[in-house]
Amino acid sequence: MSEGGNDQSRQIQLRIDESKMNTTYANTIRTSTTADEVVMDFGMNLPMQVAENQQAIMFNVGSRVIMNWAGAKRLAISLGQVVRQYEDRNGQIQIGPVSRQDGDGPKLSQ
Repeated sequence: MSEGGNDQSRQIQLRIDESKMNTTYANTIRTSTTADEVVMDFGMNLPMQVAENQQAIMFNVGSRVIMNWAGAKRLAISLGQVVRQYEDRNGQIQIGPVSRQDGDGPKLSQ
């Protein structure tokens, strides 16, 4: 132990470099896993027309994030905390099927 202080009380300054950061918007996520990692593809669900006026959804992947399981658990805890804080201030977030005013467009399956 060092003189005049406790090593556990030492503070570390965190500096964040955002100079190479890219910002994207995602309205959906696809996850896959391996024994060592979680793979998250973030992107946009975009409605599109296919043959015979059938509708489909195109998942346009914009970003892929790969992290180990410990990092994924920290992310899950952090997201849980911010969602709880948001809901405490604004009410429960509904994630069920999306209803549209005009009645057309793709629907989430039950």
